[in-house]
Amino acid sequence: MKTLHWPFLVLFVLGSLLGTTRKPRAVENRALVQVGVALVILGNDTVNAEVARTSQERSKGLMDREEVPDGTGMLFVFEREASRTFWMQDTFVSLDIAFLDSSMAIIDIQQMESGSGEVYDSAAPAKFALEVRKGWFAEHGIVEGLKAEIIFL
Repeated sequence: MKTLHWPFLVLFVLGSLLGTTRKPRAVENRALVQVGVALVILGNDTVNAEVARTSQERSKGLMDREEVPDGTGMLFVFEREASRTFWMQDTFVSLDIAFLDSSMAIIDIQQMESGSGEVYDSAAPAKFALEVRKGWFAEHGIVEGLKAEIIFL
């Protein structure tokens, strides 16, 4: 009876181990866009970003936050490339925003002032937008034309 359970125990343990190891995958897998966190790799720097994928999440953005710690931000994911408009209503922290096209190249970077009534339009159609603390992109040498890698966790 003990020998009958031994093979099942080995299969169970192996199955459990294999089922818990998961490699992060890049944006090509559309099903992974349904998660809440992504790593946005920009050259030698990485932003640990909350993902805003629904209209409601995108509208809320980083509103009502007291701070946006270095190395963190919010990644806005859209279904397709289009002109994008952002605003800073009820946002207490000044932010940088990088607009990215479908190839994940940065097409525009802007600085947005907290509490401003101004709207910020992308310079070209964008599929993604990444918000971080104001000044972070310049401090890290992140410029237009740089290609990002996005890994949804």
